[in-house]
Amino acid sequence: MKSVETIGVIGGGQLGRMFALDAKRMGYYVITLDPQEHSPCGQVADEQIVAAYSDLDAIVDLGRRSDVITYEFENIDIASVRHLEALRHRVSPSSGVLEVTQNRLREKEFANSAGIPTTRFAAVHTTAELSEAARTIGFPAILKLAHGGYDGKGQWPVASQAEAEQAFAAAGAELIFERRVPLAGEISVIATRNAGGEIVTYPVAENAHDRGILTQTIAPARVDANLAQRAQEYAKRVGQGLRIVGTYCVEFFISQNSELLLNEIAPRPHNSGHYTIDVTPCSQYEQHVRAICDLPLSPPRLLSNAIMMNVLGTGTGDHLAGVADLLGDPSIVLHVYGKRHAVARRKMGHFTMLVDGPVDEDAIERAHRAHAKLHWQS
Repeated sequence: MKSVETIGVIGGGQLGRMFALDAKRMGYYVITLDPQEHSPCGQVADEQIVAAYSDLDAIVDLGRRSDVITYEFENIDIASVRHLEALRHRVSPSSGVLEVTQNRLREKEFANSAGIPTTRFAAVHTTAELSEAARTIGFPAILKLAHGGYDGKGQWPVASQAEAEQAFAAAGAELIFERRVPLAGEISVIATRNAGGEIVTYPVAENAHDRGILTQTIAPARVDANLAQRAQEYAKRVGQGLRIVGTYCVEFFISQNSELLLNEIAPRPHNSGHYTIDVTPCSQYEQHVRAICDLPLSPPRLLSNAIMMNVLGTGTGDHLAGVADLLGDPSIVLHVYGKRHAVARRKMGHFTMLVDGPVDEDAIERAHRAHAKLHWQS
């Protein structure tokens, strides 16, 4: 097999940016494709093709100039990936992975077929199916777009038949009806699988969200060791079942009776793995480079415990103030993504706080005080 010299990346966001930085450090030439000029990834890549993800001419150009193609988020045009594969270009992960992970119904059906528990769910295409789901699964529930939702978008919590009917009318698309269960927490597992089937998993991370957007990750998670081991085993089962080549993330709910329930699969590096840049010798992004370029994987190990805090836009300005105060703490590493406009709730950056010893409430409070030093101004 020809060795890889050039990596093509579909998508120009912050995940692509952090991937490109590691790929460049390792000596690869990086070309990204994104419709936005001067995208976060385009700012650090060698080249950017400015085009829509569905522009087959541009996609073919990316394939022609790349030895391997990957993507930095899953809501891309699957037809473009299939077209690249039909032309015998290497795409990792494959369109088969995308076909499952782009659709919440197929994702949960796959999980159940692999023996991984999920919340109870049903497909909803018609009002009759909505009524049947309400009868058999019950309330409280949440209606979600089967395709295309992210960061809490395309989701409608419902507590009654009337609310469910209103959400169904507003959605106008294929939905999944999921039973809501009281949660004790949310965790995720970052893993990487290579073409030979070898899988490495990072320590389980503990996550906090605000209206569907990740705000904080603690690594390692403060959970029972047996539960953490089970989560890692489930993540390996996902990678093997889908034959993923690259880094991926599996998100889980923990119910109040300590049941582990698969929530989502992300077939690429993930927000909850950002901490790996600063506290592991080989980040989730480098592992992705290694997997898709046929290099040996590196057994993950933590050099320090960590708290990662997302920095979101507020719509009050595009200049991030308070950075000097934040970096007065030598345990903090700041990452800013190069996005021009800090619109409300947009992911603009993150910081990782390195923590000596176990992460306790004092450390978490210190991270929140540090976060409060940052604000957006015009």
